[in-house]
Amino acid sequence: MRTWTRAVPAAMGAVVLAVVLSGCNGTDSAGGGNSGSDSSKEKTTYRLGEASPPQESTMQKSKDSKFTVTPTKVETGTKADMDKSGLDKNKDDGPQVPVYVWATVTHKSGKAMEVGDMDDDLVVKTDKGERTKALIVIMGEATWPNCPAPDTAKRLSPGQSEKICQAFLIPEGQKAAAVQLSQGFYKDPLEWPAGS
Repeated sequence: MRTWTRAVPAAMGAVVLAVVLSGCNGTDSAGGGNSGSDSSKEKTTYRLGEASPPQESTMQKSKDSKFTVTPTKVETGTKADMDKSGLDKNKDDGPQVPVYVWATVTHKSGKAMEVGDMDDDLVVKTDKGERTKALIVIMGEATWPNCPAPDTAKRLSPGQSEKICQAFLIPEGQKAAAVQLSQGFYKDPLEWPAGS
């Protein structure tokens, strides 16, 4: 179920939710990502700018629709970006910095889909093996240099694309190693190394 919440203006900064994923060997499932000998032959690593294979929507409204995701650029922000963002800092999380991921989502076939349904499974993996989903602003808004918040409710019809930028938070001192696209519990995530 989708948990994205649209930003609501607030006077005292923004409250944010960043989800850190954990699993065995860096996959979403406790049983690893291998579902049989055929899956080991499927390509799972891509260069930045290379589109994913068509992904099937799991959303009820757009069931059976297909789309691709093409991460194009990954950039780690600074502590100054974090300080100017308008986010309230959670002391329990320790110092964090943003990672900006630019991507193109393309609706391939089926019913119209919202942009937010196509970018929901993007993950940033750090050089220390931590994985985190995109920042979700619950109240207020966060601003980032050169990374405007995407219009996640925008609907795309087959053949239409949208360029987006998303912010992810990682612990200060770590680096973004790759962008991943989760493919559920039984398949390995697709991966775009950040330096590619």
